[in-house]
Amino acid sequence: MTDVSGGMGITRLLDAWREPVLNRWIELVGEGVRGRLTERELRAELTELYELVERALGGDETAAGELRAALAEISRGRARQGFSPTETAIGVFALKQSLYEEIRKTRDQRAYGDLIDFSTYVDELGLATFETYASAREQVIADQAEQLLELSTPVVKIWDGVLGVPLVGTLDSARTQVVMETLLQTLVETRSRFAVIDITGVAAVDTEVAQHLMKTVMAARLMGTHCVISGIRPQIAQTIVALGIEFGDIVTKSSLADALAYVLERSGLCVVARSAARVEA
Repeated sequence: MTDVSGGMGITRLLDAWREPVLNRWIELVGEGVRGRLTERELRAELTELYELVERALGGDETAAGELRAALAEISRGRARQGFSPTETAIGVFALKQSLYEEIRKTRDQRAYGDLIDFSTYVDELGLATFETYASAREQVIADQAEQLLELSTPVVKIWDGVLGVPLVGTLDSARTQVVMETLLQTLVETRSRFAVIDITGVAAVDTEVAQHLMKTVMAARLMGTHCVISGIRPQIAQTIVALGIEFGDIVTKSSLADALAYVLERSGLCVVARSAARVEA
């Protein structure tokens, strides 16, 4: 990082103009975060940073480390709160603008030389802030993707000993892994003997999707669970035949209703259709 600790001029300016520079910094940053942070929260946050910058420029290495840590924490918080990279970076870059405006007001020519080094110092802080933000944002996106996978692969108890796994959308390796882990965990908890994997909502079935389904069925079979695949529509059936895909001894049904009737029958239950008739006296 640029060393500006040798020039005490900028430290003197930050101390002498503390109130106007800090207030202007809060004002500039507040324009970008209006409505998402209270003025009190923003003032407390930037006041702490201002003090750490002063101490760090004065040669306090402990303050320099604390400054980096504080900026990193703010960046992670901004990423979680949905702030943009620009809104996050401006929180740092605006400090040099507020100082520049004060120098221009006072017309202190000697201060411009100190401002150049200070500007480079703030730029480096801003870049470090952006890097932390980017890393935190990537983690947020990864966490959200994992949560969406879990939400899109529910395992529900349909009947005693019977689980349902409704799948919708695209079935890829990552999602198959979540399906398998969720199904196996639920099997451990419920000790279910049957599981119905319904692919009615799966847009298309190709060789890769078929392999994923078979892996899930095999994993469940090792747990002592008999799986049935339902939702084999005519278009999917034609695709499976054209691709030469074989499900082996895995039971497949055209609809979820057929699959449920099958597993209930295997469970020793009989499904009887009843029509309600109203008898008038």
